Amino acid sequence: MISNERPSPYGHHKIYGSPKPAVAEDTLRAETIHIERKSFQFTLKQNPRGRFLRITEDVGGRRDTIIIPAPGLEGFKKLLDEMVKASAEIPPKH
Repeated sequence: MISNERPSPYGHHKIYGSPKPAVAEDTLRAETIHIERKSFQFTLKQNPRGRFLRITEDVGGRRDTIIIPAPGLEGFKKLLDEMVKASAEIPPKH
Protein backbone atom coordinates (compact mmCIF):
# COMPACT_ATOMS: atom_id res chain seq x y z
CA MET A 1 0.00 0.00 0.00
CA ILE A 2 1.31 3.44 -0.87
CA SER A 3 1.68 5.58 2.24
CA ASN A 4 -1.07 8.04 1.27
CA GLU A 5 -3.60 5.27 0.45
CA ARG A 6 -6.06 4.29 3.13
CA PRO A 7 -8.18 1.15 3.31
CA SER A 8 -11.77 1.71 2.34
CA PRO A 9 -14.26 1.76 5.22
CA TYR A 10 -16.50 -0.36 2.97
CA GLY A 11 -14.13 -3.33 2.85
CA HIS A 12 -12.98 -2.94 -0.77
CA HIS A 13 -9.41 -4.00 -1.43
CA LYS A 14 -7.29 -3.23 -4.45
CA ILE A 15 -5.80 -6.28 -6.15
CA TYR A 16 -2.60 -5.75 -8.09
CA GLY A 17 -1.91 -8.35 -10.75
CA SER A 18 -3.85 -11.57 -11.01
CA PRO A 19 -5.18 -13.30 -7.88
CA LYS A 20 -3.41 -16.45 -6.70
CA PRO A 21 -5.00 -19.65 -7.96
CA ALA A 22 -6.74 -21.79 -5.37
CA VAL A 23 -4.61 -24.61 -3.97
CA ALA A 24 -6.34 -27.97 -3.65
CA GLU A 25 -6.58 -29.04 -0.01
CA ASP A 26 -7.59 -32.41 1.41
CA THR A 27 -9.18 -32.53 4.86
CA LEU A 28 -7.64 -35.32 6.92
CA ARG A 29 -9.55 -34.71 10.15
CA ALA A 30 -11.82 -32.05 11.64
CA GLU A 31 -13.03 -31.47 15.20
CA THR A 32 -14.95 -28.63 16.86
CA ILE A 33 -14.95 -27.51 20.49
CA HIS A 34 -17.30 -24.97 22.08
CA ILE A 35 -15.94 -22.85 24.93
CA GLU A 36 -18.28 -20.27 26.44
CA ARG A 37 -19.65 -18.26 23.48
CA LYS A 38 -16.84 -19.26 21.13
CA SER A 39 -16.51 -22.14 18.74
CA PHE A 40 -13.09 -23.44 17.67
CA GLN A 41 -12.70 -25.67 14.64
CA PHE A 42 -9.47 -27.66 14.30
CA THR A 43 -8.94 -28.96 10.78
CA LEU A 44 -5.92 -31.04 9.78
CA LYS A 45 -5.38 -30.54 6.07
CA GLN A 46 -2.91 -31.41 3.36
CA ASN A 47 -2.00 -29.70 0.11
CA PRO A 48 0.92 -30.05 -2.33
CA ARG A 49 3.13 -28.02 0.03
CA GLY A 50 2.49 -30.33 3.03
CA ARG A 51 0.27 -30.83 6.05
CA PHE A 52 -0.99 -28.11 8.35
CA LEU A 53 -3.47 -27.44 11.12
CA ARG A 54 -6.02 -24.70 10.57
CA ILE A 55 -7.63 -23.34 13.75
CA THR A 56 -10.70 -21.19 13.17
CA GLU A 57 -12.38 -19.22 15.96
CA ASP A 58 -16.01 -18.28 15.37
CA VAL A 59 -17.64 -15.71 17.64
CA GLY A 60 -21.12 -14.74 16.54
CA GLY A 61 -20.33 -15.22 12.86
CA ARG A 62 -16.97 -13.39 12.93
CA ARG A 63 -14.12 -15.74 12.08
CA ASP A 64 -10.39 -15.58 12.65
CA THR A 65 -8.01 -18.29 11.49
CA ILE A 66 -4.42 -19.30 12.17
CA ILE A 67 -2.50 -21.94 10.27
CA ILE A 68 0.29 -23.99 11.80
CA PRO A 69 2.51 -26.03 9.47
CA ALA A 70 2.78 -29.68 10.59
CA PRO A 71 6.52 -29.43 11.40
CA GLY A 72 5.64 -26.79 14.02
CA LEU A 73 2.83 -28.71 15.74
CA GLU A 74 5.06 -30.40 18.33
CA GLY A 75 6.54 -27.04 19.43
CA PHE A 76 3.05 -25.47 19.42
CA LYS A 77 1.73 -28.30 21.62
CA LYS A 78 4.68 -27.97 24.01
CA LEU A 79 4.11 -24.24 24.43
CA LEU A 80 0.35 -24.75 24.81
CA ASP A 81 0.96 -27.39 27.51
CA GLU A 82 3.23 -24.93 29.34
CA MET A 83 0.53 -22.23 29.17
CA VAL A 84 -2.11 -24.63 30.52
CA LYS A 85 0.21 -25.55 33.39
CA ALA A 86 0.96 -21.87 34.15
CA SER A 87 -2.76 -21.07 34.04
CA ALA A 88 -3.36 -23.59 36.82
CA GLU A 89 -0.34 -22.50 38.91
CA ILE A 90 -0.38 -18.70 38.75
CA PRO A 91 -2.95 -17.23 41.12
CA PRO A 92 -5.44 -14.80 39.55
CA LYS A 93 -4.91 -11.07 40.14
CA HIS A 94 -7.74 -9.21 41.86
